[in-house]
Amino acid sequence: MQPVTLYGNIESGNCLKTLWAAKIADVPHDWVEVDIFGGETRSDSFLALNPAGQVPVLRHEDGRTLAQSNAILLYLLDGTALIPSDPFKRAVMMQWLFWEQYSHEPYIAVRRSALRFKGANEADLDPELYAKGRRALGVMEMNLISQSFMVGEEMSAADIALVAYTRVADEGGFDLSEFPAVNGWVRRVESALGIEHGQAAVHGDPE
Repeated sequence: MQPVTLYGNIESGNCLKTLWAAKIADVPHDWVEVDIFGGETRSDSFLALNPAGQVPVLRHEDGRTLAQSNAILLYLLDGTALIPSDPFKRAVMMQWLFWEQYSHEPYIAVRRSALRFKGANEADLDPELYAKGRRALGVMEMNLISQSFMVGEEMSAADIALVAYTRVADEGGFDLSEFPAVNGWVRRVESALGIEHGQAAVHGDPE
């Protein structure tokens, strides 16, 4: 693949997915840090990249752009072992990618953002966020009790997508020690990605 530029914020799990994917797939890339808390995603220059005003964004040298973290993830990992060749396993991987954005990220990531970055207190938050976040972790726990990764015994794009916010779920008030299978899976995926627990990017800071 030709070199790409990734626009994102290093505190965002959705953005880190794309950075990890580029590194693990050996895609040449530059990282452009975007100040999502300072309104940079609403600037004219950023909206020209993504009219939705969201990170991450991938840009090719010819000007083509791609948004949405899991779309970028699949694009960068195309042709690697992280996209199952078996049609059914590939469909299961897609199932987890869709589930992550609909039933996981909206609760675990939202609570983390509110508590860590927006100065909210537990009392300020909708209790449903916690209940639904724990439910999501419970779904993952049941899936991981009998297998090493989300789609069986081999890591896939689904694991990268889901580990991004799961590994920092404690910052949203979730206790991963209550979910031992998930906790062990987090460590396996982090090890495969070459990141130490609690660190943002692969092999240190973004390039």
